[in-house]
Amino acid sequence: MSILLSQVSEKIRLRHYSYRTEKTYKHWIKHYILYHNKTHPNQLDGEAFNAYLTYLAKEKKVSAATQNLARNAILFLYKHVLNKGPLAIKSPLDS
Repeated sequence: MSILLSQVSEKIRLRHYSYRTEKTYKHWIKHYILYHNKTHPNQLDGEAFNAYLTYLAKEKKVSAATQNLARNAILFLYKHVLNKGPLAIKSPLDS
């Protein structure tokens, strides 16, 4: 996981994001991976992503703003670090 998080840091720094954004994105990406029992994100799909967002909303009861932050962090991971296309995402807020 440390190699992946290092790659995240590198991509964030290339885009001149703030240190605080880097730290926050890495937190949510790490939490996402741990939620899925340390499964590499390459092996996860849109359903896993949706399950995580639902978990944050229903179990952890985080605010909509926090859900969006976690969502953006994970989307950054898929788009800029793993170079994967869009996931089939359905936000718990869409219900």
